[in-house]
Amino acid sequence: MTIELKAAAPQEVSIYMPYYREPNKRQALPYAISLYKQGEITGERHIEGSTAVSFMAVWRVANLPSDLALCRLTFDGDADMSYEMTLENSEFVGYLIDVVASIRDKGYVDFPQIFYSKLFRLKLAGAEGN
Repeated sequence: MTIELKAAAPQEVSIYMPYYREPNKRQALPYAISLYKQGEITGERHIEGSTAVSFMAVWRVANLPSDLALCRLTFDGDADMSYEMTLENSEFVGYLIDVVASIRDKGYVDFPQIFYSKLFRLKLAGAEGN
């Protein structure tokens, strides 16, 4: 699965900039915003020792970082394997920054482990806070 990422316009990126302090996140932010504006992606969840599971993620695009995003993931095109969660756009765009890093570093579209833990309402060992 290949995906071509284009940078979002600076005015679209600037309202999200205060939410991300790390230079690597700020560098990926224009691409994550562009991905966010698409409202959907397809990818693969890679699980160690198992074959990758395809997914489609869809979400409602909103304008502000504090707006709520409803994100739905469907695995293997099976409606019985659909999960959804609501979170602030700024948090969701943070996960999309990780997706951009996955595309760049691993060559495939996938969300980070913390995203799936939140989606499945699991607590990670050693995770603090939530």
